Amino acid sequence: LALMLPALSEARNIKVGVMDAYTGPAAVFAKDALNGFKLAVDQINQKGVLGGKIEYTTRDTKFKVDIGLNMAKELVMNEKVDLLVGTINSGVALAVSDGVSKKEKIPFIVWISKSEHITGKNGHRYVFSAADNTAQGGKVGAVGLAKKPYKKYYIAGDDYAYGHDIGDSVWKNLKGLKPDVEKIGETWWKLGEPDLVPYLTSIVAAKPDCVIFCTGGQSMANVLKAVKATGMIDKVAVYIHTATDHAVLKPLGAEAPEGVMGTMHYHFYYPDIPENKAFVSAFEKAYKEPPGFPAFNAYVTGLLIGEGFKKAGAIDKEKFVNALEGMKISTPIGKLEMRACDHQMVYPMFLGTTKKAPGKDYTISANIVTLPGEQILPTCEEIKKSRGQ
Repeated sequence: LALMLPALSEARNIKVGVMDAYTGPAAVFAKDALNGFKLAVDQINQKGVLGGKIEYTTRDTKFKVDIGLNMAKELVMNEKVDLLVGTINSGVALAVSDGVSKKEKIPFIVWISKSEHITGKNGHRYVFSAADNTAQGGKVGAVGLAKKPYKKYYIAGDDYAYGHDIGDSVWKNLKGLKPDVEKIGETWWKLGEPDLVPYLTSIVAAKPDCVIFCTGGQSMANVLKAVKATGMIDKVAVYIHTATDHAVLKPLGAEAPEGVMGTMHYHFYYPDIPENKAFVSAFEKAYKEPPGFPAFNAYVTGLLIGEGFKKAGAIDKEKFVNALEGMKISTPIGKLEMRACDHQMVYPMFLGTTKKAPGKDYTISANIVTLPGEQILPTCEEIKKSRGQ
């Protein structure tokens, strides 16, 4: 017993610094993520990790890059966290990745931000993504659109990192799959633009066959409202990555348009397997509503932290990074891999079209087609090339 005491005394909690936008329009997604993370942490802490538990401290980025960067520095320097997680804003994620994670050699797991550059050309040893990214979204969107008869396309969306990244990715992949498609126009508005009607009116006047909207969060809700209110959805085909997510559609209720094409890597009702049902049941019991993709991503992040430190065998940053590379974990949608070459979670993607849920007051994704993650991610050779390696 005496020989065991020193080892027991060395056990401590794993300290996680959580950064996200808890005020402003993006807060609904950030809070959904935090709830998913809390659920994972509560489940993991019932057994503990390495003799201790996972504890976390949150900071509000207010969706601003400079604030996010300062919050990350404060968590590392003052709170002495073992790793960082978050955030919804791709600009914040890229800034924290380069300015804090890489510089201070502290692991950073991104859980909503979707810019492919996070694990692509700007990737490094200490940054990981438990989110899907614009490379995946662009590829699966293009695969779906390439099967349609549309030839004339219009691209429009929010003038920020994610908007341009998803737009570039969809178009690059679509041109590769169907070289005869034509981009007849492109429009970008400032993030948070409240009145989209003039933009949509102009787009419809250009007579495209399909519009690729490059928008996320609260802005996507505004686009969905506007395409229905203006009647655009009855005149032009519409595709938006993540438009079929429950976190986007539920707040719109009956105002959500039917017939919008969208792509996602998680739905609380799909895949219809016991593991997903158990996750949804536990989430609904805790928070009185089903999880959106942010909750799922953050739940996976929690699982990665728990399993990663177990595999590392110590609360050691370098051992933790080594443990995560190539690790496969069981999740609500099946076994998933954290790819070693770029630290990107390999998710399947689900392509569907919005449709009113039978007996519900919200819209879901219907006629879902699944593409395996391995088929829609850039290859490891392409990642190396993007990083100049």
